[in-house]
Amino acid sequence: MSAKLEHLSAQLKLALGDGVVRLEQKLGEITVEVHVKHLLAVAEKLKTHAELKFEQLIDLCGVDYSDYGDGRWEGQRYAIVLHLLSVSLNQRVRIRAFAADDDFPVFPTLVDIWPVANWFEREAFDLYGIMFENHPDLRRLLTDYGFVGHPFRKDFPMIGNVEMRYDPVQQRVIYQPVSIDQRNNVPRVIRDEGAHHG
Repeated sequence: MSAKLEHLSAQLKLALGDGVVRLEQKLGEITVEVHVKHLLAVAEKLKTHAELKFEQLIDLCGVDYSDYGDGRWEGQRYAIVLHLLSVSLNQRVRIRAFAADDDFPVFPTLVDIWPVANWFEREAFDLYGIMFENHPDLRRLLTDYGFVGHPFRKDFPMIGNVEMRYDPVQQRVIYQPVSIDQRNNVPRVIRDEGAHHG
């Protein structure tokens, strides 16, 4: 690990204390796993602590681990992952937190800390069904009005549940059950963790 990453790792452990569940460094990047109940406090420290200053949220995305590692995953199903940037200190970090409940995944909103989280949280809600408590406008972002389900969940069928088409008799667009057969177009390949593939 480089001296810069060693320093950042030590500062993260000092500043976040009990908020850290696990901290790991792989491929020149630091990932900090935090408990969902500490997420708001950790986020505030990450942004304001003098040695961290992660003032910019680059990305927030949902993750469904239900089929991770060829089905060998034994932890919670849903997580959110944040990528943070400190422009002033020229450093980056990845933060991951798991939802406490697989049936109803909920996280506190981070909009008050990083306003750009608004759209990212709406995307995670739309595609994964992840709820964000106290979000100012949590509604679908990418799917159509009346869409049922969350298309990035691993148990959502690749062909979807409904299709739409124009009906010349009714002279309008109609929705109907999918008329094509289920299929898997992509063979599943599990690669070694940390291996570089070119």
